[in-house]
Amino acid sequence: MLICKVVKPLVSTNRIPDFEHKHLQVVLDGSTQKVAVDAVGCIPGDWVICVGSSAAREAAGSKSYPSDLTIVGIIDHWDPDAGKAQAPPGGAS
Repeated sequence: MLICKVVKPLVSTNRIPDFEHKHLQVVLDGSTQKVAVDAVGCIPGDWVICVGSSAAREAAGSKSYPSDLTIVGIIDHWDPDAGKAQAPPGGAS
């Protein structure tokens, strides 16, 4: 399972029939961009939960999907900086 940020939609003009009308999204996993099937209807800027491998194909709706990554949930409130070390007040180290 990965936590990613949706960057932008990916438009595909030539589609596999099994994809039906599911959208593709470019997501950011750290500093790496990946393509994911959007099974939940997210928009750019959303923080999402992604699954990979056979779970990705199952979550996308068909084991025949050539998907290695599927978005399965949108995170309502996510602070990507939570838990990181922060400078103390006043800038002292």
